[in-house]
Amino acid sequence: MAFTLRVLFLLCGISGLFTGALSDDSKKDDNCCPKDWTRLNNHCYIVRSDPRDFADSEEVCQLTHGNLASVTSAVKNVVVYQLVLEQSLTDAWIGFHDALANGDFLWTDGSAPDAFTNFVGGAPADMGDCVIITTAGEWSDVACTEEHPYVCVTDACCH
Repeated sequence: MAFTLRVLFLLCGISGLFTGALSDDSKKDDNCCPKDWTRLNNHCYIVRSDPRDFADSEEVCQLTHGNLASVTSAVKNVVVYQLVLEQSLTDAWIGFHDALANGDFLWTDGSAPDAFTNFVGGAPADMGDCVIITTAGEWSDVACTEEHPYVCVTDACCH
């Protein structure tokens, strides 16, 4: 119950920022993000619903000059979570993994792991080396060979 209230409070508190970030004002220049992508600050996000394993998902994201999404803040977590919900999906890959060294999580875009994580129960469950975001907005580590939809991110061209 406490977690649900915390998430609700977080969503309410960020909703103004989230709404502003995705408003028409942020999309004035149609060339900022590719068609059907969502802009947040200097990044463009898209959810791909065709299930793939982690490596294939990252490869498809790289073909669009991006990576699997790096979710390095509560705001980005809410944005990615909302995009997954809008597609009526139950989960999606994000770019966090510890496939190189167990317990040493990295982002696929090379970003340093920040203090922000949102694992179910507060920590990885050691169920796998790759991470999905769930419809609760929480993260779960699962086997990288599982197939899931995925979230790509790329830089917006109109910083």
